[in-house]
Amino acid sequence: MRLVIKLGGELLTPAQEKQTKNILKDVCELQKEGYEVVFVHGGGPQTTALQKALGQEPNIVGGRRVTDSETLEAIKMAVGGKANLELCRHLLAQGLTPVSLNGASGGVIRATRRPPRIVSGCGTEPIDFGLVGDVTGINKETLELLTCNKFVPVIACIGADADGALYNINADIVANAIAIAFEATHLVLVTGAPGVLRDRNDPSTRIPKLSIDEGQAAIEAGIIADGMIPKMEESFRALEQGVTNIHVVGQMKRGDLVEAIKLTHTVGTTLVK
Repeated sequence: MRLVIKLGGELLTPAQEKQTKNILKDVCELQKEGYEVVFVHGGGPQTTALQKALGQEPNIVGGRRVTDSETLEAIKMAVGGKANLELCRHLLAQGLTPVSLNGASGGVIRATRRPPRIVSGCGTEPIDFGLVGDVTGINKETLELLTCNKFVPVIACIGADADGALYNINADIVANAIAIAFEATHLVLVTGAPGVLRDRNDPSTRIPKLSIDEGQAAIEAGIIADGMIPKMEESFRALEQGVTNIHVVGQMKRGDLVEAIKLTHTVGTTLVK
């Protein structure tokens, strides 16, 4: 049984420390039950804070960070450094054994530079996001070597090509690619909401379970909107390529992750093919 968990950078801030600890305590329980666990994380808030401290002006287009060479330096420090270390230290404190990784370590995330493309809601001209990458491969062997020996890979969403060039990659994209390559039985995407909601302002409208067809209909109806659309579309592709269950969760209490994995449908939204 294999589990991939994606955490956004906001989970690695002091304000969200309690929720992060709740998730990691559940991970301890799941690992004892035989799950092999991989973490993927972002670092948006950390990168923005560092950019501002360095006098840089973050440039976000369509929810994606335009990445020039100066921005990439900030990402290397904030995502590959601060955010990764924060997650590793929390895992260590829970008795787990984390191993810090990125695209340049073990070739875990192979990538190529993303060509300019048209972005929904941002006009008709292609946008060049700079040093932003697309995943071209995952080193599954490294992940298997670590997880079968009870280590927990902690992967920063920075990819690398064969020449050692580094690229900023969206953490959801990385998590889905790893879940496919690692043949994960479960992929967990931790968001700011407690699942996919029919009314984004009303947590009681949580949708317990969504198939691909139902999810696409929800997008067309406007129920799933804005930044949740690319998250869902990436997840649908992962389901079609072999990931069994994808869980969209948030605002996690102790025990919620275990409940989600055990398919009680009482926590978050489970996406199925």
